[in-house]
Amino acid sequence: MNLHGLAVERAAAQGPIGVALIGAGKFGSMFLAQVPTMPGVRIVAIADLSPDRARGRLVEVGWDEARIGAVRLTDDAEAAIAAAGVEVVIEATGDPIAGARHALAAIAAGRHLVMVNVEADVLAGPALARRAARAGLVYSLAYGDQPALIAEQVDWARACGFVVAAAGKGTKYLPEYHFSTPDTVWSHYGLSAAEAAAAGMNSQMFNSFLDGTKSAIEMAAVANACGLDVPTGGLSFPACGVDDLAHLLRPKEVGGCLDHDGMVEVVSSLERDGRPVFRDLRWGIYTVLKAPNDYAAACFRQYGLKTDDSGRYAAMYKPYHLIGLELGISVYSAALRGEATGAPKGFRGDAVAVAKRRLKAGERLDGEGGFTVWGRLVPAAESTACSALPIGFAKDVTLRRDLAEGSVLTAGDVDLAVERPVLELRQETLGLSDPN
Repeated sequence: MNLHGLAVERAAAQGPIGVALIGAGKFGSMFLAQVPTMPGVRIVAIADLSPDRARGRLVEVGWDEARIGAVRLTDDAEAAIAAAGVEVVIEATGDPIAGARHALAAIAAGRHLVMVNVEADVLAGPALARRAARAGLVYSLAYGDQPALIAEQVDWARACGFVVAAAGKGTKYLPEYHFSTPDTVWSHYGLSAAEAAAAGMNSQMFNSFLDGTKSAIEMAAVANACGLDVPTGGLSFPACGVDDLAHLLRPKEVGGCLDHDGMVEVVSSLERDGRPVFRDLRWGIYTVLKAPNDYAAACFRQYGLKTDDSGRYAAMYKPYHLIGLELGISVYSAALRGEATGAPKGFRGDAVAVAKRRLKAGERLDGEGGFTVWGRLVPAAESTACSALPIGFAKDVTLRRDLAEGSVLTAGDVDLAVERPVLELRQETLGLSDPN
């Protein structure tokens, strides 16, 4: 509640918090747009595959030449992490293997880490968070992205003494979207390929949001950070508007769609016939609370919360998230309070690769949002037991055997060539799975 004041005091007493940004894409650019008006933050270095592109982003978001000249622009992420004066590293590349590698470098250099890269967090975040804690550092989910905002709501609810029945987000979903490819994605968004190209939109990235992969990744991150369970059969994406959250996102035994209290789920902004859901939550997040007693349940209604018919379950929600515009909260929290804005505490959910179509031995997988596989959310114990292939390892690897459409890939189905430190992180994460 006092981050701004702490930032002003810190700047006056010790100078600004030094930050290294790895990846100057949309998320990172939105953060950079805020930096000139944020007290007590200084960008020391920016690493991007194209430093010239990163410089162009700085111009685009309104930085003047003096501010740009004070920043080290490089294509060497480890050099940016190691730069003098860096206290907090923001990993925003979106590449799970590179993200894990950069996280290891940040921990080795004694830097706090804000992991925008949810793909890397789901692949190895539980192990990274444990290693960071042992080093006296903060490993944090990125405020502004949906997992961290959900984690904040869940923490608030539990601190107030409520049971969390469900938590999650909204998205645009129909069952056929699981088979969407970069060639078909734009029709689902109501765009032509030419319009998307003119806007600089990446078809594979946007397809990962549509085909269910990004939802699986983000809900795995929420489950791991909040100690929530994931549906055994994967996300069901029920069509649901904000007024019906408390009614639908409760256990089946009382009329809802969940196996029990304490689960993650994603709600769709589309009915199954394609009609829009009334008062949808496509861009937002939600948490369904359960009152611990009759008195609290009565207060839900008295003070305006939407409840189910019993009055026991109530929903709170936020209809938007501002991704990089809110990222500074994580930077401040890590550097000024030594706290994460959400971080994995165990391994409860995993995002695994599922065949989009019949695949043949010798084919090369193209990863998240591509033509070959999509990511499904599964309980971590199930993933560990069957050696399922994480979606983060399902890129640029070759299949060893034919697979039917809908098959969950295993590590034995591919010629896996992952650098040893990252593979060790993944194995460490698997060892943290909770069989319960």
